[in-house]
Amino acid sequence: METPLHTERHPFEPFLPREACILFLGSFPPQPKRWSMDFYYPNWINDFWRICGLLFYGSRNWFEVSGEKRFDKERIMAFCTEKGFAMFDTATEIRRLQDNASDKFLEVVTPTDIPALLQQIPACRALVTTGHKATDVLVETYGCEEPQIGYYSEVVIAGRKYRFYRMPSTSRAYPLALEKKAALYAILFRDLGLL
Repeated sequence: METPLHTERHPFEPFLPREACILFLGSFPPQPKRWSMDFYYPNWINDFWRICGLLFYGSRNWFEVSGEKRFDKERIMAFCTEKGFAMFDTATEIRRLQDNASDKFLEVVTPTDIPALLQQIPACRALVTTGHKATDVLVETYGCEEPQIGYYSEVVIAGRKYRFYRMPSTSRAYPLALEKKAALYAILFRDLGLL
């Protein structure tokens, strides 16, 4: 008899700086054994923080702890607060169908209550999904148009209109060079007046 798959609850609290203008939504964090810090995009081989370092500071290594394979959580949190980046994921509870971090093998048990997050960040004007699974959850939940990668459509949540950007996954499994991913993220940040 097969053992039923256990469910995992989200390990992080939503990161919601009061003045946040962007809500970044991934799918779900990888297993703790893959973390280099206990914050969003924690996997050392995920390039989210390298893209931010490259675009905002001209250095892909800006958020890395020198000589160690980990990111500087305190520096990242200060950066997100200053820039107005809120962070969470589109699932608060999942099952892993395989022992890896791939979205392809994530089953969403409980989607995130996005309106509850948005209530806490009234200055937010854009939602950004950073991968296919997160995009699918948002499109299915709110019946909005799926944007092309690097662009936005509009989504109405709790009676309010937001820009909904779909960005390329920052996972190394997504086959696009870091510089090309960064160029697409630059469009988003320029659109919102942050770059």
